[in-house]
Amino acid sequence: MPRLAPPSPRSGFIEPCLPSSAERFPAGPDWVHEIKHDGYRLMARRDAVGIRLLTRNGHDCAPRYPLIVEAVDRLKARSCLIDGEAVCCDENGLTVFAMLRYRERPAEIFLYAFDLLELDGQDLRREPLETRKATLASLLRGCGPGLRLVEHLAHGGDVVYRHACKLSCEGIVSKRLGSPYAQRPHAALAKAQGPGGAGGEARGGGRLGTLNHNGNQWTCSENCGRSCSHGRTC
Repeated sequence: MPRLAPPSPRSGFIEPCLPSSAERFPAGPDWVHEIKHDGYRLMARRDAVGIRLLTRNGHDCAPRYPLIVEAVDRLKARSCLIDGEAVCCDENGLTVFAMLRYRERPAEIFLYAFDLLELDGQDLRREPLETRKATLASLLRGCGPGLRLVEHLAHGGDVVYRHACKLSCEGIVSKRLGSPYAQRPHAALAKAQGPGGAGGEARGGGRLGTLNHNGNQWTCSENCGRSCSHGRTC
């Protein structure tokens, strides 16, 4: 049985990197792009204390997500801190926020991992993005279905965004190669809302949403409420 950490307010918590608004897509070979998955932001921490799944506000919700905890427990590392998004997919492999929020399939909720902040006591936040992503990919090999890597794409941001829209994705996140993990706890992640209402329950019609930026990272939010799982094509 994986060992969960005992309750401790904000124990091991690091403020997540949150982007703020910008007015244009990033362009050029220094940028890569990721699908923006519609779920709950979580950081998976494993250390001598145990396993914690920390929300944006530092609350531990590990007991709610057993599949993620099991995968973190299987990692070949003494300690780690992984940044990602907890999601739940439908039968088409699309993440649906309502399924996560209302826990329709709690045993199937997994973490889309997109960054690695610490490994075996080494702080990786000052390492280049591509180094952190490569280390994360290696770490996740053979860990089980509770942790899945968010792959990045080197195509232009506008191209990736249009494909994301065709797949009814929430949007894209664009990151500058060579950038460190920047902590901006005051920054806000703005999401465009479609006619279906707030958050992941909205549905849109392919219009451009809000583009957000924090210096090294953009998020482009589409007026729809689902994100594709890795491997789908349009």
